[in-house]
Amino acid sequence: MKKITLLFLLIASYAWSQQQTVTYSVAPTTFEENQSITLTFNGSSINEATWGVTGNALYIWAWSLDLNDQNNADCPTNGDWGNSNEANRLTYNSANDTYSITFVPTAFYARTGIGRIGFLIKAKNGNGDKKSQDILLRVGTFQVNLTAPAQNSSTMLASGSNFTITANNTGGNASYVLKSNGSTINTNASTASYSYTHTAITSNQNYSLEVTQGATTITKNFTVIINPGSISGALPAGMGDGVNYNSSDPTKATLVLNAPNKDFVYVAGSFNNWQPTGAYAMKKDPTTGKFWIELSGLTSGTVYTYQYWVGDQTNLPANSPALVKTADPFSTLVLSPFDDPEIASLGVYPNLPAYPAGQEREVSVLQTGPNAFYNYNWSAATTNFVKPSKKDLVIYEVLVRDFDANRTYQNLIDRIDYFKNLKINAIQLMPVMEFEGNESWGYNTAYHLALDKRYGTEAKLKEFIDLCHQNGIAVIFDIALNHVYGRSPLERMWMTDTDNDGWANGVTSENPYCNQNAMHSYSVGRDLNHFNEPNNLTGYYVQRTIQRWMNDFKIDGFRWDLTKGFTQNCPYTGSASAQDACTNNYQADRVAKLKYYADMQWAIDPNFYVIFEHLGAGGSYNEEVEWANYRKTGDADGISKGIMQWRKMTDAYANFLKGNSANLAGVADATDRFIGYAESHDEERVIYKALTESGQTNGNLPKTLARMSAMGALHLLVPGPKMIYHFGDLGYNSSIFTCNNGTVNTPNDAISGDCKLDTKPQPQWTNNWLGDVARKKIYDDWAKMIDFKKRENVFENGTHAWNFSQTGRTRLDIWTSTSQTADLSYVFVLTNATNTAYNAPAGFPYAGTWYNLMDGTPITVTDVNMIIPIEIDGFRIFGNKQALERNDFKTTAIALYPNPAKGVFNISKDTKQVSVYSITGQLVKEFKGDFSNDYQYSVENLNQGMYIVKVIDSEGQETTLKLMKQ
Repeated sequence: MKKITLLFLLIASYAWSQQQTVTYSVAPTTFEENQSITLTFNGSSINEATWGVTGNALYIWAWSLDLNDQNNADCPTNGDWGNSNEANRLTYNSANDTYSITFVPTAFYARTGIGRIGFLIKAKNGNGDKKSQDILLRVGTFQVNLTAPAQNSSTMLASGSNFTITANNTGGNASYVLKSNGSTINTNASTASYSYTHTAITSNQNYSLEVTQGATTITKNFTVIINPGSISGALPAGMGDGVNYNSSDPTKATLVLNAPNKDFVYVAGSFNNWQPTGAYAMKKDPTTGKFWIELSGLTSGTVYTYQYWVGDQTNLPANSPALVKTADPFSTLVLSPFDDPEIASLGVYPNLPAYPAGQEREVSVLQTGPNAFYNYNWSAATTNFVKPSKKDLVIYEVLVRDFDANRTYQNLIDRIDYFKNLKINAIQLMPVMEFEGNESWGYNTAYHLALDKRYGTEAKLKEFIDLCHQNGIAVIFDIALNHVYGRSPLERMWMTDTDNDGWANGVTSENPYCNQNAMHSYSVGRDLNHFNEPNNLTGYYVQRTIQRWMNDFKIDGFRWDLTKGFTQNCPYTGSASAQDACTNNYQADRVAKLKYYADMQWAIDPNFYVIFEHLGAGGSYNEEVEWANYRKTGDADGISKGIMQWRKMTDAYANFLKGNSANLAGVADATDRFIGYAESHDEERVIYKALTESGQTNGNLPKTLARMSAMGALHLLVPGPKMIYHFGDLGYNSSIFTCNNGTVNTPNDAISGDCKLDTKPQPQWTNNWLGDVARKKIYDDWAKMIDFKKRENVFENGTHAWNFSQTGRTRLDIWTSTSQTADLSYVFVLTNATNTAYNAPAGFPYAGTWYNLMDGTPITVTDVNMIIPIEIDGFRIFGNKQALERNDFKTTAIALYPNPAKGVFNISKDTKQVSVYSITGQLVKEFKGDFSNDYQYSVENLNQGMYIVKVIDSEGQETTLKLMKQ
């Protein structure tokens, strides 16, 4: 249970060192499920300080199983692993230093028919493995002990072997019935100690031992797997690992598994009732060593589920299980007994295939025919999509989980106008590959070729991508190929399992994919070895992953997570600082490998965006420059490539907002392949920093929001690709460390833990931020700037220069020419992030007619050093030509009258919506419907004062007007 529970969480690393063995007692020692019991734990056996516990705040985390040790269910009052429910807090008795809790199992676990209860002790936030060992207790005076073999075990035998089953029970004699493959093979009507030997076994056996006393029956399940020996057979040509569909015959599919150092593999599935006979032992190709089998008799459109049963008896490494049941590592759809019940209850995946009863852990799905889950008809917008120039990119980073209320791809589809109106030209989705649990950032990936089902179906994601392409928006996937997590077959097939709970706590040296220990200082999950030659299964896995998403989903780019992990040169040798220095130095193996993977992508699509999260310093920055210039010029196809890099500028932009000294020059690089950003999923929100750190904006949200437009001008207009994160364009001001309970902690907080990964609130929709004047201004201003950037050559190919000489009054110049031209060729930005009005010397490069690019107003310049008044927290953008499209600044004939108004006002055009806001941005009155130009809008209940009126006319045009209420 412990790893089933923990795998629902995104854990930073494998850290088991803090688990504690707790001594305890239960009173009474035997009990029925409807009887009150007391669990008492010795405080002396718990080191609360290790878990950062204060105030004796310890909690029980509990689960239960039925009479057959199945149907595991968590206690409904557990709460979250990172925030235990107070109902489960233990009572501390200082007199004898003990913790206790009293409950009736049926009430506590909210179920009947309980066979065993399980529990552990933990800190309120258990992240970082702040927990005890698991404890399991039998319920009831009638109990059955299967002494041999172990419950739910799989015993491997040679063909013709004998097999002995022994068991005993409490409470007097019971009736025993032993079944194999569904047929009764032995009975004993009255005994308390059972033994039977099944002789001369030649085929796989699925046993159930049914033990009955009175009206209660307890069933113990276990299996015998016969080693079929090596079955040689040449692998048919053209077969890749995973499922190979027969394009001409939907009744057939071929499965291929590469499992070096394994002796045999069975395929168990719905097509053989999960009881594979010798006919489902996979053949082994004598040339490649791959296991394979052709399935026949399939029905087109039927969903089939399957697993591999991977056996090893020859030179089995210490602590390795002889048999591992695992899904296909190349699965494109995975069903999970842990995650799918919630997905089904939420209804986010229509027609979700049922997880097969009686199985354990993940299973794979295959489906033949034209109606299979993976088929989709792409529009011409996708098949003919032309990607935006790398230098013109404005990327919007999205975590589907936190974007909108239902946390689905449909939410993104429904909000496509949000992206369109902001004018961005690329969306980057944080990882959507099958991850552990249902609430995650997605970097705890287990199956890189499978789509996680929590956000919706494969068809729905393809629909979203297609819709983006129809609106000129590229789609980039974030991908974490540095590592895998514990459910992954890449780890499981070669795992060590010292506590025999079926989950990995290490890998053997035989593992062809994973390092036993991370070879760099940024370890998460199980580190992948990208250099295991000569066969390099990891390289092949990466190639197939790339092909899967590029070919099947028509995406436009990958953002590669944690690229510093792609090295084998930096193992831990006793010094963490030395390992870190090595990881951050130039590593030639990493440079070559990542160029190799870039070439894989460009071989499929020469215009594909390849983006690395490297954040280089020192020698590793030199890697970034080398990648940025890689194949940038000189390719035979004439297409400029070059690998893009993330460029973090959070602190600098936060300092600008605060009115502090800020050098923003790092937002761009001479290679023009660095994606500058003020915010990303990993960085604190700039507004939160401005509100909580030292500066002019501390505690002043209106002032901070007012400066965001100026910040956007100093960010978005700088030549080179840029990125926005999750509603930064609306001034999102909650900390990235906001916890599920609404509190805010700090990174690696000792007690509450790091809440960065917690699900975030969505005030942008619940509080209608698009209706908030201050926030909508940021959105509209940034949209204009992004539109400039996309349309005007000066923002793509111009030179730029900074002037930071006056704190809070940063100046940015961008130009392709310093003399007048027919095109927009010179733009400059003036800012005033100070608390005093600023009479700014304009510094026009030459006299003539210039334009305020934000409103289209022309200005005649005779004195290039004329004074430009800029209000507190304001900014100006001037250009030598008009950049706004006509619809952005055309004179509207719409009017509001009478103004001032006493009780009612009219609008001179037919309208669909009229919204009235207070001067602070609060929506105070709204009219929705079809209103003619003689309709009278009542404001009698409003106080006297100034209001903002937003009008959407019958043609869909928006206009903002002022109203004075008398």
